[in-house]
Amino acid sequence: MQKTLFGAGLFLGASLAPALAADMTLPVKAPAVAPVYAFSWTGFYVGANVGFGGDKFGYPFHAFSQQLEAEAPPTTSSTSGKFGLTSSGFFGGGQIGYNYQYSNNVVLGLEADFQWSGIEGRFEGNQILIDNGTNILTSFGAGSEIAWFGTVRGRLGYAFDRLLVYGTGGAAYGKVDTHGTFSFAGPNGQVQAASTASGGTQWGWTAGAGLEYAFARQWSFKTEYLYVDLGSRTLFSSAINDVANGFTANAAMSVDARIHTVKAGLNYRF
Repeated sequence: MQKTLFGAGLFLGASLAPALAADMTLPVKAPAVAPVYAFSWTGFYVGANVGFGGDKFGYPFHAFSQQLEAEAPPTTSSTSGKFGLTSSGFFGGGQIGYNYQYSNNVVLGLEADFQWSGIEGRFEGNQILIDNGTNILTSFGAGSEIAWFGTVRGRLGYAFDRLLVYGTGGAAYGKVDTHGTFSFAGPNGQVQAASTASGGTQWGWTAGAGLEYAFARQWSFKTEYLYVDLGSRTLFSSAINDVANGFTANAAMSVDARIHTVKAGLNYRF
């Protein structure tokens, strides 16, 4: 009887062992979790852009003449004003810069860009000006083109993770090619005329704002508005001093170049 009970116990133990082993919890290694990196705008970048711009070229001018008269007061005539010429055109180029993102998501950066430009405007015409009751016929022609321009700007913005909103401002420069003609008839029929065709680099300032979105870790898309003021440059300045006939005259014209620009571009960050 004892042998029977002992054998039954062995058989029952052997039967329960696999079931108990199946219910036991064994140490299991947790699956690896890929680290989540916080996005940062810090670093150097380089990119390309295209855009459209324009506003007005301004041509301030003045002219003066004086004819000495025997036994009579001198006869004088003068005129001044400013012609405006609408400008527009496309441009394209590239940019390079550096951003630094602070722990509070403020982003400070520096950017330089350069654009080849087709922004231009041309006009010709004439006008009768009245000075002290005297009709003065003036003829003029003007045309200007911004051959290229660039900026060096600071950027200050705030990062909403992959979206950067910023304001920007700094120095601007550009090559403005201009031709201009101007003439007017004095009170005694004398005609003073001057013309010029010149080009030169003008310096000024710029300010604007933009948005930039990082659609990949190293790639971002940007859109930006800038107001660019390239300042003023003298086109011509001439003077006549005919002492023998008692006639003196002078005239001058300048060009002001100012544009609004909107552009879109891509940046690659290192």
